[in-house]
Amino acid sequence: MREIKGNIKGIRDSVIAELQKLYDMQSPQLVSQELAAKLADITEYINREISVYITRSGQIIEIAVGDNATVELPSFSGRRGAGRLSGIRCIHTHPGGNPHLSGVDISALKNNKYDAMVAIGVVSPDFTKSELTFGLITGIDSNENYTAECYGPYSIEDAENINFVNTVSTIERILDKQTGTASLQVMSERAILIGMEWGRNDSLWTVDDSLEELKQLADTAGATVIKKFIQKRPKPDPAFFIGRGKVQELALYAQQENIDLCIFDDELSPAQQRNIESVMGIRILDRTALILDIFAQRARTNEGKLQVELAQLQYTLPRIMGKGLMLSRLGGGIGTRGPGETKLEVDRRRIRDRIAFIKDQIEKVKAVRSLHRSKRKKNNVFEVSLVGYTNAGKSTLLNTLTNSDIYAKDQLFATLDPTTRQLTLPNKQEIIITDTVGFIQRLPHQLIAAFRSTLEVVTEADLLVHVIDVSHELYKEQAAAVHEVLKEIGAETKPVITVYNKIDKLPPDSKLADRLALEEDTVCISAAKKLNLESLQQMIESHLKSKAVEVILCIPYAETAKAAQLHETANVLEQEYTENGAVMKVILPVEDLEAYNEYILKSE
Repeated sequence: MREIKGNIKGIRDSVIAELQKLYDMQSPQLVSQELAAKLADITEYINREISVYITRSGQIIEIAVGDNATVELPSFSGRRGAGRLSGIRCIHTHPGGNPHLSGVDISALKNNKYDAMVAIGVVSPDFTKSELTFGLITGIDSNENYTAECYGPYSIEDAENINFVNTVSTIERILDKQTGTASLQVMSERAILIGMEWGRNDSLWTVDDSLEELKQLADTAGATVIKKFIQKRPKPDPAFFIGRGKVQELALYAQQENIDLCIFDDELSPAQQRNIESVMGIRILDRTALILDIFAQRARTNEGKLQVELAQLQYTLPRIMGKGLMLSRLGGGIGTRGPGETKLEVDRRRIRDRIAFIKDQIEKVKAVRSLHRSKRKKNNVFEVSLVGYTNAGKSTLLNTLTNSDIYAKDQLFATLDPTTRQLTLPNKQEIIITDTVGFIQRLPHQLIAAFRSTLEVVTEADLLVHVIDVSHELYKEQAAAVHEVLKEIGAETKPVITVYNKIDKLPPDSKLADRLALEEDTVCISAAKKLNLESLQQMIESHLKSKAVEVILCIPYAETAKAAQLHETANVLEQEYTENGAVMKVILPVEDLEAYNEYILKSE
């Protein structure tokens, strides 16, 4: 199958055919002049990056097209252990002539263990003047992370003469010696979880409950949880949080059980994190860093990625020491994804500059969203936001109500970017309904701040539908955590319909759903089984009627200003001119109704 992956929209079939012909080419060298010339020619024509993936024997196994600035670099299976590279090298082009590797390129090199990462800066119209640079993994540092070096730029001709096969063999001999019994994170990382019970009464959650949720978060991030530990203290230790003695005990356990990662259920201060890491000799994460890592994995839209990067940089800033973080300490794994290595290898000033830039970009996106929202408000479009604890079933409910196919899975934070769909109610009224990111207890403040523009969809909504997983033993505590977040973002006064979801998972003899259904503005449903959704839609209709009303008005010609005002403040459905004036059928906000009482002919 000669598939061309990536962004091929708008590319002519003849160009696709030329790309497919590349599969017939062989390049046992780092890159042959013939292959480089063909890639440069096509790149110049379509003005998009092209990447090819070549085995050590010289066979091209995959080709992908990006845009004029980036091309997605996929992962390949078939890793051969910490002391071996993948056996695949990536060659990609840069339109515009820049031959240098980016921070993303270097990250991909190390994370995918490519034999080499090559970038060709395409110079047109004379492709022979194009140059390239390449990156190689060169060893393993003291923290068991891969190190890499960049070489070049070289001319295409000089690059062809590099003894690439021998170079790769030498690198693998070095890795063999350095790895020994060590295990880089080729497989899932082995983690231990740490919770502390210290006499605080501000939480409804027990330490065991919170650690179980932390385990779910770790599973979501891709870690394998080996064991959970609970430490009891009157108060946290200012230097080591759980105490130096307990940290030394955990260090011995981590060494014996080959643990890669230690995750704390509480947020650690920068000093505590450094102190614990220096004793244990493994990577230390707290609850906040773990959630940020999951968000980094799940972000799909440009805005989502910007918001996650902002949160991560805000979290990182106070943890930067003196000269800044060394790039070599960030070789991949849980807690290191997101902004990228080059963005973290900077001092405080440059991080603050980056934060300011991201905030500016988010504000621009926010402005566009505000424009769309103002248009909907002008047309009196009723907006509903689904809110709730992570994995409560919000996405499934949206899919069921609107016949959509957005990503919905039984895992924490399956939805990150908000998704909006149109819903036609039984009374034929059309509304906008939006699925939002799930909340969680102790949601990091950095995330709330970073996602504030996205969460405006909640604060600006006409109605909130609070989805609760009633089958969860801690559903009351989860609901309370959601209310806390709503309060923090200023949405606690919004009208709310409480939806108890997943009633199909309750025991057959349970009367819980019957009792909960008696509460005001409450409905018990199963989104997955499509149970009782009609009652939910009727409740939404009821709230809609309390927000706006459909009326027929007759505006005298002597008061044309009133008619013009209606076009600004109401949704004008029909308009007819009669001898008595302009007869208008409109959907009018309830709060504006009194101003038009004298003109009403009929009210629905």
